[in-house]
Amino acid sequence: MKTVSSLLNEEWYERYKIISKLNIRSSIYDVTNQCNLRCKGCFFFSSDEHKAAIDETDISKWHTFVDKEMDRGVNLAILIGGEPTLYLDRVEAFYKRLPTFCATNGIKKIPRDRFPDLPIGISLWGDENDEKELRGKDTFAISSKNYEGDQRTYYLYTITPKQVGKTETIIKKIESIGLKVHMQLLSNDEGVEGFNWTNEELNDIRQEMDDMLDSYPKTVISSKYYHKVITTGEMLGRQFGWGECPSVTEPIDNRHPGPKRLIHFIRWASDLKTMHRCCTSETRDCSTCKDGAAHMSWIMVNKRAHITSTEDLQNWIEVFEMFAKLYHFISW
Repeated sequence: MKTVSSLLNEEWYERYKIISKLNIRSSIYDVTNQCNLRCKGCFFFSSDEHKAAIDETDISKWHTFVDKEMDRGVNLAILIGGEPTLYLDRVEAFYKRLPTFCATNGIKKIPRDRFPDLPIGISLWGDENDEKELRGKDTFAISSKNYEGDQRTYYLYTITPKQVGKTETIIKKIESIGLKVHMQLLSNDEGVEGFNWTNEELNDIRQEMDDMLDSYPKTVISSKYYHKVITTGEMLGRQFGWGECPSVTEPIDNRHPGPKRLIHFIRWASDLKTMHRCCTSETRDCSTCKDGAAHMSWIMVNKRAHITSTEDLQNWIEVFEMFAKLYHFISW
C-alpha cells in the first residue's frame, strides 16, 4: 500500500508535515458592487453579479457577519469586489478578526499603518497596451508606485494570448520594484476579439511560464505542475469542468455525485445574504474556465488521488505550498 511516508524522502516529508497542519477553510466575499475600473472580461460585471445584491452599508452588520463566519469555521477570508479598497471599514471588519487576503486593482493604496500585515494581491492584465485595451488604463504605472517594496504584496498576473513571448518583460518590471508575482490565464468572459486562447498558444505559454519560474525563482510564486493543469485543463487524466470544480458554494451545490470540494466554501455577495454559484462567474461555461485559484483548489482537494507515485505527490505538495505562500500561511 502506498502511503505519504513511503513515497517521500525525509526532506519532502518535512515539507508535507508543515502544510498538512494548516487545515485552511476559506470563503470569498464581495466587499462591494462598485469599482473604479470597468475591465473587459471581468467575470463580476460580465455575469451581472454586481446586480445580484445591494451593498450592506451598516458596518455593525459586517462585524456580526464576520463573527458568524468564524463560527462556521472559516479561517481565511478572501476579499474581492468590485474594488475592496473603496470601503476599508468593511475590509477592517474581517482583518481585525481572522486571516484576511485582499484582492485589489492597486489604484487606491491600502494604508499600512491601518493594515500592517494584510496580504494583498494586485491584479495585472498584461503590458500597458493590453491594460489600456482591456482595463482603460495602465494600472501598473499606478499600483507599482503605491506598493513598491511591500513585502506582503504580490501581483496576480492574468496572462492574455497577446502576452505570449512577452511575459519576461512584465516579470522583470515586478522584480525591479521588489514584489512577487503569481500567474494565471485570462478566461475572456466577454469574448473580446483577439483574446481567446488557441491550443498552440496554451502550449507556448506553458513553456514560457515554466521558463519564468526557472529564471526568476525568487520573484515568481508558482509550480510547473500548476502550469500544466491550468493550460491543459487536465489532472491525472481527468478534465476540469462543472463536475470536477471544488469551488462551488456548498449550500447551493446540487451536484450528484458530488466531487471532492472545498469544505464549507461559500462565495458571499455584498448584502451578506446572497450566495454566488462559485468562486468566479455565474454565467461562465466551466469547460472554458482558466481561473488559477479554481484549478489550484482542484489539485489541493484531490490529495488522495496524488498518492500514487513520488512525482505525483511532490507535485501536490508544491501546489499546496504555492497556495499557502500566496495567502501567507507560510513564508515565501
